[in-house]
Amino acid sequence: MAAGLRVTLLQYTPQPERAVASAGRLCYAPVSAADLKHAMEEDEVDRLLRRLLRSGHYSALEHAGFTFAIDGISRVCSHQLVRHRLASYSQQSQRYVRFTEAEEFVMPPRIAECPEAREAFVAAMEAARSSYERLVDIGLAAGSEREAVLEDARFVLPNAAETKIVVTMNARELHHFFSLRCCRRAQWEINRLAWTMRGLVMSVAPRLFENAGPGCVRDGCPEGAMSCGHKYTEAEIVEMSLAATMAS
Repeated sequence: MAAGLRVTLLQYTPQPERAVASAGRLCYAPVSAADLKHAMEEDEVDRLLRRLLRSGHYSALEHAGFTFAIDGISRVCSHQLVRHRLASYSQQSQRYVRFTEAEEFVMPPRIAECPEAREAFVAAMEAARSSYERLVDIGLAAGSEREAVLEDARFVLPNAAETKIVVTMNARELHHFFSLRCCRRAQWEINRLAWTMRGLVMSVAPRLFENAGPGCVRDGCPEGAMSCGHKYTEAEIVEMSLAATMAS
């Protein structure tokens, strides 16, 4: 089974908090766009960031971008991730890249904890892998082009198949992503991914993301009647942030 989630912050806008504050400064101060490159004192950066976040003036947050390399997630998770449309994605193709013995399957924790369920899951994954390899061998032996063989054989691979993806989001979309996916009601895998990504951006832009996270922590649960009724505690947030650091 898969070795586990691995997330790397590949790159980000230099001095992302200052970039956002500079954009916000144009909106609130009588300066020209050309003057924005002039250095601001840290207290002014801090003041502007707090004002932007408090007022909901999130357009300025779009000037800071963050790019992540993500390994060890399932196709179930990536299908949810790409629904966040205000982002850029580059995903490893099953049409061009053969799913080899080195590739893994992601096992849900609840299945892993039950011996009977684990046995059934492993058997299903082994059968899928065997069928995939058989289809590839038949296609290649028949002289078909490798690309055509792989694009057909991939149909038997399950949602549990591990995938790799590069994701770029701006700070505004990350706030939205965290509000939805850090929620307890989010699927366990993308919830873990969201907390990990949050931990990484907090390490480079803590003021920009200090209030980012599930709605229950910020403004109250937006789920209404579907609320889990179990607000995250400060201790849990610290624990999730620590786990995120270890996963990166």
